[in-house]
Amino acid sequence: MYAELSLYEKYAVVPGTRVDLSQIDPNDTGDFATKKDARKALKKLRKKLVDLQERFYAWDARSILIVLQAMDTGGKDGTIEHVMQGTNPQGVEVTSFKVPTAEELAHDFLWRVHKAVPPRRMIGIFNRSHYEDVLVVRVHNLVPETVWRKRYEQINDFERLLSENGVVLLKFYLHISRDEQARRLQARLDDPNKRWKFSKGDLEERALWDDYMAAYTDALSLCSTPHAPWFVVPANHKWYRNYVVASILVETLEQLNPQFPPPEENLDDVVVV
Repeated sequence: MYAELSLYEKYAVVPGTRVDLSQIDPNDTGDFATKKDARKALKKLRKKLVDLQERFYAWDARSILIVLQAMDTGGKDGTIEHVMQGTNPQGVEVTSFKVPTAEELAHDFLWRVHKAVPPRRMIGIFNRSHYEDVLVVRVHNLVPETVWRKRYEQINDFERLLSENGVVLLKFYLHISRDEQARRLQARLDDPNKRWKFSKGDLEERALWDDYMAAYTDALSLCSTPHAPWFVVPANHKWYRNYVVASILVETLEQLNPQFPPPEENLDDVVVV
């Protein structure tokens, strides 16, 4: 009998292979039959994550960089909120990458990214990332193909540099269907408290769905490496998306096995008065 694959193994893009997003079901819910079961399992995972994060912070030997990419409404914000719930905010940094400023455009495309890489003991989360420079930049023809084509190799070199200097990289593509995106966009329009999230530009981006799928296919296929793997996370069901990301993060921390540093010597006879 073969051992069951971990979610890390199940959803990782194998380095050197070409991913086919059309063959990955965004409605997948793994072994869960109900949302209730998945939420119970996530609650247990969070307890493990809180303990592991405390040890990781004290260990002060590595850092973790989580990259979140998705189409609009894919759930990047929700993933951060629900997966990291209960962790110590002192040990977590979230960076959101918007349209580059004039200063950022005056440098190479990785300049603003490198500055945001988390230091030792921290878990850093990129809400969008350097991959925008082979996604939106490519789809909107913001630079010539001769420029963005080189960036896959440059990104791999950059991520190898980070890995060799103690950064553990986990990259998640939150995979939703086009129909699910339509439903979520409509829900924003229908809810007065969420309408502020909606922009007519979202519809313009949605019209480029096929172009984005081609761009994501190349990014996932060309930039999933042993030291910086990509994971394609089924994300039509938010509760399963959260469970998968939390599970992979916990598995990674367990493999790292962070330990509390040894205490100062000769403390047994110390009395606080």
